[in-house]
Amino acid sequence: MQKKFRPLTILEYVCLVMLAILFIFPLFWMVASSMKPEAEVYNNMNTFKAFLPSFHISEWFVSYGQVLSRFHLIGYIGNSLFYGGCVAIGSIIINGMAGYAFAKLKFSGKKWLFGILLALLIVPFETILISQFTIIHKLGLVDTRLAVILPALAGAFNIYLFRNFFMAIPESVIESAKLDGADNWQIFWRIMLPMSKPAVATVGTLAFIGSWNDYIWPLMVLTDKSKFPIQVAITAINSTDPVYINQVMAVLTISTIPLILIYIVAQRYILEGLGGSGTGIK
Repeated sequence: MQKKFRPLTILEYVCLVMLAILFIFPLFWMVASSMKPEAEVYNNMNTFKAFLPSFHISEWFVSYGQVLSRFHLIGYIGNSLFYGGCVAIGSIIINGMAGYAFAKLKFSGKKWLFGILLALLIVPFETILISQFTIIHKLGLVDTRLAVILPALAGAFNIYLFRNFFMAIPESVIESAKLDGADNWQIFWRIMLPMSKPAVATVGTLAFIGSWNDYIWPLMVLTDKSKFPIQVAITAINSTDPVYINQVMAVLTISTIPLILIYIVAQRYILEGLGGSGTGIK
C-alpha cells in the first residue's frame, strides 16, 4: 500500500531536513577544513566550495600528520579512552546496583531516598563543583587519574534509568532464582543486567560520551599534562604558537570520530533505553 503524504507531513519532513542541515554543516566544514592547506580554509566562504576538501588528494591528511608530529596526541586520546572506559564500566555496575536496590529490595526510607535522588536531577553540576573538589583534595587524589574517574561513576539519571528497567522485570523471575539458591548479587549479574541490555548500553554510552567531552573537571584536578584527556589538551594545542586552523580542525575531527562510532554501534539500544522499552522480557 502506497503511503500518502499530506501537506503537513511534507512540511514536517522539510523542517526536519533543514534542522539536520543546520546541525550537520559545522561538522562538514570542520572535516573539510582539516583536509586543505591553511591558506585555503577561509577561501570561498560564500560558496559551497567552503564545505569541500582540497582538490589535491595528497593534501588531505597533511594537517593530521603535522599535528601528530607537533603534539603527543596519541597519549591524550589514550587518556580519554581510559577515562571513558573506566567511567562507562563503573557507571554500569554502580548505577545498576543502586537501581536494583530501589527497584527490588525492601529497606526503610526507600521512598524518601528515591525522592531525594529525583530532586538531584535538577541540581546543576556547577553548584557542587567546589564541594566536589574539596572532597577530592582532602582524599589526596588531586592530580591523579582516580580524581577524574571517581566523581563520574554515580549519576541520578543513570540510577533512575536502571530502576525503571528493573521495575519492569516480574517478581516471579526473581523469586524463581531465589528458590534455586541465588543471592542478590547473583540475581543482579545473571538476571537483571542481561535482561536490561538497552539500559546497560544507554548508561555505558552516555557515561563514555560524558567523560570524553568533560573539560572543566579534568582541568581543575589535573596539573600533569601527561594525564590530560583530549578535550583539555585541545585547549593547550589551540594556545600553542604557531596556531594553524587546519591543524586545529584536524584535532577536533580526531576527537569526534570515537563518539560517532560509539553512537552508531549503540544507537538501537540507546533509542530503546531512552524510550523505556526493551527490558528483555519476551
